[in-house]
Amino acid sequence: MIEIFNSMTGQKAPLKTLEPGHVRMYVCGMTVYDFCHIGHARSLVAFDVVRRYLKYSGYRVTHVRNITDIDDKIIARAAANGESIETLTKRFIDAMHEDCEQLGVERPEHEPRATEYVAGMVAMIETLIEKGVAYASDGDVLYAVAKFPGYGRLSGKKLADLRAGARVEVDASKRDPLDFVLWKAAKPGEPSWDSPWGKGRPGWHIECSVMSVALLGDHFDLHGGGMDLKFPHHENEIAQTCAACDSTFVNVWMHNGFVNVDAEKMSKSLGNFFTVREVQKHLRPEVLRAFVLSSQYRGPINYSDDNLRQADAGLERLYVALRGIAADAVMVPTEATERFRVAMNDDFNTPEAMAVLQALARDLNIAKSASDQAKVSAIAAELRGLGAVLGLLGCDADTWLKTRPESAGVTHVVSGGVAPEAAEIEALIEARRAARAAKDFKESDRVRDLLLARGIILEDGPEGTRWRYR
Repeated sequence: MIEIFNSMTGQKAPLKTLEPGHVRMYVCGMTVYDFCHIGHARSLVAFDVVRRYLKYSGYRVTHVRNITDIDDKIIARAAANGESIETLTKRFIDAMHEDCEQLGVERPEHEPRATEYVAGMVAMIETLIEKGVAYASDGDVLYAVAKFPGYGRLSGKKLADLRAGARVEVDASKRDPLDFVLWKAAKPGEPSWDSPWGKGRPGWHIECSVMSVALLGDHFDLHGGGMDLKFPHHENEIAQTCAACDSTFVNVWMHNGFVNVDAEKMSKSLGNFFTVREVQKHLRPEVLRAFVLSSQYRGPINYSDDNLRQADAGLERLYVALRGIAADAVMVPTEATERFRVAMNDDFNTPEAMAVLQALARDLNIAKSASDQAKVSAIAAELRGLGAVLGLLGCDADTWLKTRPESAGVTHVVSGGVAPEAAEIEALIEARRAARAAKDFKESDRVRDLLLARGIILEDGPEGTRWRYR
């Protein structure tokens, strides 16, 4: 039984779907005015694993991840660039898809764009006005927070405390400083749509309410997103949707934790803000994915050179164990699979699941040393199968280990110079083999040390000498 921590209750509870065998989940996606950063990568990978594991566990999954393609930041960036909003958003949507592919993040079943659902947003806002929880003011429409009794339940915030912290200079159009915008009156030169309150565009919060209800219904199983969205975005989603639809809206709220960089909060002002594309200049995308999975999704994760090296080394151990083993055996679950399931059933505990993969790799190396081919084949199949549930180990092991770092988008300069090409490595290995045959072990050792200094590890075995980049 899968247990999930519900941010609304602060407790873990067994997953109980509204429709037997079918999980409907909505995850807040990108606002497409810039490249995805490592905080986005964490959310993308975390909920990709949730989706993968639910499917592995036999559920049918309908996953919706929205795209916000109209927003103040989008309008400002397009204006600063001197380009149309459509050109800007298309470029960054394409870039997001490329980043997701590199990270092994699968496409959701639905990827709605906010601009496709404006009519539905107008309709929901009209309903909220009719029910007396929203009001028009100078072309804007605002939600009256005080009219919703459960406001603050998700985030644990109280209206009195929020008002005490509100700034004195409040927008004159608001009846209450906590009221938030549902519809914004158009400003000169901005994109706009027709509405009963004049030309304008939707506020950010109403977008997710309408898209989720349109594609999943007004009551569904899971809603996810980053911890930073819990307040006010998700709190406002609840207020809008529950009031408009007279429904429970969401059964389980899931929030992934923050990314820190060298133990400090990631921010542009601190100069420690990295995009996925910048990171990929220094390490393979699968290493970034393994790094994200090295921490349980709810807690903070520290992005540092040491932690990235550990993720890289851990992934390398798995590929080294799988090297030379054909991927043609059918996976037969063993006690290791059960331990993997226990870990993942416990609120998607990926660090424990990754530990199971490492244990399988150790068992595989022992079986290889004993030349137990049947056991080697079986363990390798289980290792690959469980790795796939986490979105890992999809590459051929020899290809992964022999891919020149620069070819993988990695800047890799070692003490002996830039890592050599495969042809040069093979020639040096042949020279070493000849030296060993001639019992010139001094020369053999010199070649081995030369290769090691240039980032090449040699592995001697019954089948000859294999090599890999370090």
